[in-house]
Amino acid sequence: MRRPTPQQVHDAIHIVLSDTKAYPTSLNYAVNYCRAAIGMGPEALRVQCLYIVNNLSSWRHEKAQEVRRILNAYAKP
Repeated sequence: MRRPTPQQVHDAIHIVLSDTKAYPTSLNYAVNYCRAAIGMGPEALRVQCLYIVNNLSSWRHEKAQEVRRILNAYAKP
């Protein structure tokens, strides 16, 4: 996969944030990391993606696999 653009990463983050019913369970920590990532520049966003992905391991959503793939691809150096 080609490295995603910051816009694609932000779109993926918005998918996570849109799953409000999972906030208290599988997204409890990821939500705060996602909110912080919205205003970050490219390098800080890359590091923040690592935090987000590590907190999405138990998240079940129809687009979860795609979101993880985008965030992992962006986080790679």
